[in-house]
Amino acid sequence: MYIHMYSMAKTIMISNEMYDELKLLKRDMSFTELFKNLLNDDLKKGSGLRECLGILKKDEEWKKIEKDLKRGWKSWTKKYA
Repeated sequence: MYIHMYSMAKTIMISNEMYDELKLLKRDMSFTELFKNLLNDDLKKGSGLRECLGILKKDEEWKKIEKDLKRGWKSWTKKYA
């Protein structure tokens, strides 16, 4: 019994600027390895690319979140005894 497996390449469209940034990130890796690293675990930093993709559809959502975060960060500077 023989099993034939074919690996097909896929084409994606990105801007030239994004390509240049990815090219710098990948260094001696292939693009496949780079994407795997970014999607799986963001190089062990705990914030993988998959978790971020498509979450904030509008800038207004981010502005509200950022405003709430800044309010919380200011409270951290207060001294508690």
